[in-house]
Amino acid sequence: MSSANWMAWIGRTELVEDEICLAQALAAAATLEPPSGPPTVGSPLPPLWHWFYFLPRAPQSQLSSDGHPQRGGFIPPIPYPRRMFAGARIRFHHPLLIGQPARREGVIRNITQKSGRSGPLAFVTVGYQIYQHDTLCIEEEQDIVYREPGSPVPAPTPIELPPVTDAISRTVIPDTRLLFRFSALTFNAHRIHYDRPYAQQEEGYPGLVVHGPLVAVLLMELARHHIDRPISGFSFRSQAPLFDLAPFRLLARIGDGRVELEAQGPDGVTALSATAELGVV
Repeated sequence: MSSANWMAWIGRTELVEDEICLAQALAAAATLEPPSGPPTVGSPLPPLWHWFYFLPRAPQSQLSSDGHPQRGGFIPPIPYPRRMFAGARIRFHHPLLIGQPARREGVIRNITQKSGRSGPLAFVTVGYQIYQHDTLCIEEEQDIVYREPGSPVPAPTPIELPPVTDAISRTVIPDTRLLFRFSALTFNAHRIHYDRPYAQQEEGYPGLVVHGPLVAVLLMELARHHIDRPISGFSFRSQAPLFDLAPFRLLARIGDGRVELEAQGPDGVTALSATAELGVV
């Protein structure tokens, strides 16, 4: 299918209904270990945990060889094999309450094609609105990037990261147990996160790839556990992949009305940058 035909997907919509069930929130809490303790029925769902709901549940026979659902339904059938959740912009209007039904309305807002170092790229912008009892709770816009394979990605060279005095920091060890659990939480069968031979031999990565949304969630958890104000907005942009080969560092710099967040690879390179906007208490 030509890129001109992809444009027919702009404006395509999707409706997904889901129960914000306690079991999924408990599984997320067991993985992320928030200091606030396990959630309960009726409690607010922490910010970004909506990514553990409204999941695509493609039948096994409809998965591509990389583990992603076959394209051509809601997402356009772009043939480039590499897919990345490159960034998002989110507004939190009202918290989703655990134990109650909700619905997510999606729309393909834009599709653009560009040329990068690895060849042609396609950018798909998807908008979502999440409602609970007809109240708009969350608005989100996601950027999904598709690209050609390109050259193999070299392993980062670890360095001794300099100490920081102007930020809260946390070191994360991205072992296979954490990657497996996050894949399970998001029902994500993309093989780069758990199948080392596939990640190395087919997609040219030096190790298993850490999920971009996992890094974003860990940054959000770092921010919200060091502030006493609600988070009204969040945005992030992926800049470089992280792998399970070495620990990486999270940084949070708390300002007057926002928290600037950063994930640094073992080589000191910024892998993901984010901003959490603070609301009024």
